[in-house]
Amino acid sequence: MRGLPPSLNKQGQIALALLFGSVCMLILSFASVPLYRAFCAATGFGGTPQKSQTLAKTTPGVRVLTVRFDANVSKDLQWRFEPEISKISLRTGETTTIYFKVANLTDKQTSGQAAYNVSPDLAGAYFVKIACFCFEEKRLAPKEEAEWPVVFYLDPALESEEGMERVEEITLSYSFFPTKTSPKSKTSDVKAEKEKS
Repeated sequence: MRGLPPSLNKQGQIALALLFGSVCMLILSFASVPLYRAFCAATGFGGTPQKSQTLAKTTPGVRVLTVRFDANVSKDLQWRFEPEISKISLRTGETTTIYFKVANLTDKQTSGQAAYNVSPDLAGAYFVKIACFCFEEKRLAPKEEAEWPVVFYLDPALESEEGMERVEEITLSYSFFPTKTSPKSKTSDVKAEKEKS
């Protein structure tokens, strides 16, 4: 190749190309998760519900569907988590609010993040959440109990979706997983240990 010093032979060029390729793969591996999440959020792919920043004015549709609620907690998070009601029937375009009850069963503050999904997968593109506890990490004090709302509607456009014609029930499923404690907490724990010694 022109412009390269003579000491950079063919093997050196191959090594540089491999290094460059490895760095590109590393960068892509870190970018893939946020890009995939953005793709799913934009398209409803894989049952990912749509998010709306405002309460949309929708024209009520004709169909009435049943929405079932499913709540799960990782074995590593000592919380009780359940919907106040197991299912609800609503007309497309009708905004509704349901609550989930949650309790920290431990004697220490814990935090968790909810992963969510809608099934069947195709319904995710028409399930629009306006407000949800799942949009952010949640913390509970020792033995604390709370009720967290989910405000949503089913987009009336689902009525014209051929794949949704025979669907009578949609399931909104949540799974809570523990999150790492904040760096501030870890720092104060280290200081407390040093003071004891």
